[in-house]
Amino acid sequence: MAKYQIYLIRHGRTWFNRYNKMQGWSDTPLAPNGVEIAKKAAVALKDVDFSAAFSSDARRAIDTCKLIVDENMNKDKLKPTKLMEFREQFYGYFEGMNSPEAWFMVGQPHGAKGFSDIIEKYDLNATKDFMKEADPFHDAENAEEYWSRINRGFDAIDKVAKDGDKILLVSHGTTIRSITDRYSDGQFDVTDSPRNSSLTMLERDNGKNLVTSYNQMII
Repeated sequence: MAKYQIYLIRHGRTWFNRYNKMQGWSDTPLAPNGVEIAKKAAVALKDVDFSAAFSSDARRAIDTCKLIVDENMNKDKLKPTKLMEFREQFYGYFEGMNSPEAWFMVGQPHGAKGFSDIIEKYDLNATKDFMKEADPFHDAENAEEYWSRINRGFDAIDKVAKDGDKILLVSHGTTIRSITDRYSDGQFDVTDSPRNSSLTMLERDNGKNLVTSYNQMII
């Protein structure tokens, strides 16, 4: 295995982001201001010597990744690759629902009023476990299912990364937040969601992750 850096970018703002709806495996396109902010992030990253570019297979992540690659110094060499393993958390029955309403329904049986309240009283993994428990179809991902998928994604990147590489990875708010919570020794406040087109830096050293910065606005 190698030691390399991952530039974790959250996709640009979408219509569901604008309307504060649950957007896990559901997909809405980038809103016009989401495209503009993603383009500004692309300019900020244009001189980063990326050796590979990945995104989840959601359109909002694919489009953000393409905007960044098209501006990059290595645009003639980079071929964006989709990794479904870095999708957003799957919310099952709650997909597309008003976010505060959904998280109230998920947290209320456990004495929590919403997403942040669940994190404060339990932890971020509990938001996933409670979501699956509350889903009448039990289709939503629990923490074990979620992390099994994410770990497969890191394994896929390991197969192409070399020592010293800089890797672009465009993913999603809860996914970036979850990775940060798990691999930062508690040094970042994950009750704050990463903003659209923000940068989170992760160092991967022989299969071990360390998040070194979180939710940086680079525009």
